[in-house]
Amino acid sequence: MRGAGARWPLSALFASVCLMAAMLAGCADPNRHADAMAHDAHLQRAEVRAEAFVLTSFFRITRPDLPLSVYIEGDGLAWRSRTTPSENPTPHQAEGLALAAADPGPNVVYLARPCQFTPLVLNPRCDKAYWTSKRFAEEVVVAMNQAVSHFALQVPGQRIHLVGYSGGGALAVLIAARRDDVASLRTVAGNLDHAEVNHLHQVSAMPESLNAIDVASQVATIAQIHFSGDDDSVVPPVIAKRFVIAAGGHCAQTHIVPGMSHDSNWAGRWPELLRILPSCSNGH
Repeated sequence: MRGAGARWPLSALFASVCLMAAMLAGCADPNRHADAMAHDAHLQRAEVRAEAFVLTSFFRITRPDLPLSVYIEGDGLAWRSRTTPSENPTPHQAEGLALAAADPGPNVVYLARPCQFTPLVLNPRCDKAYWTSKRFAEEVVVAMNQAVSHFALQVPGQRIHLVGYSGGGALAVLIAARRDDVASLRTVAGNLDHAEVNHLHQVSAMPESLNAIDVASQVATIAQIHFSGDDDSVVPPVIAKRFVIAAGGHCAQTHIVPGMSHDSNWAGRWPELLRILPSCSNGH
């Protein structure tokens, strides 16, 4: 829902550009593109039945005695024009999946957002609100957290590293606030304060969605890094800085990456960025 004075929704700013890029790259079928990317990284597809949604995942678990890294996708193709939501939010260029595919670790899980990649016929609750105004709603967080728990059972007793791209960063934070097994938290171009981001872009608020910055104090003792591109005009670095201040600054830090925008090739930089380890200071 948008107010009378609202401008183009945030996720629509790049919808047309992304569609054209996907066509030029020969990946007009996002499922085929995702399957190929996953295959090259030895990730296998699976559907996870959560309370409200059936979620698509790709995973590789080869060492159940080691921690698990879970990647959460961005908002995908939420809008197809200035005023019209997409019929299907499946991303044509799944940056969250690309990050997971670039992770060489033994236990890697990628979680698509509700209604992405999974046939909509399997998801009767997939109303367009779940990729627009309710993208961070309570039932979305519950479903995503259930999916994390599903894979956590395959590495019993192990800790979890959460990674989220764009809107997936918000969900990573919201999920971390509900768990006691999270070892670290990383976000990439994360929308960690959707109220402020929407205000910056003069688009309508999302009162039906939870806001990551509101639980910053609840994740304050988790080691975390929030990566931002210095050329990101969609979710500018100031958003991550606001979140770190709200989290208290002892375990949360920002890392601004030169030359990167919101939709840059983050996966190409990911092996290098993964070597920057989250840590806490001042005895935390």
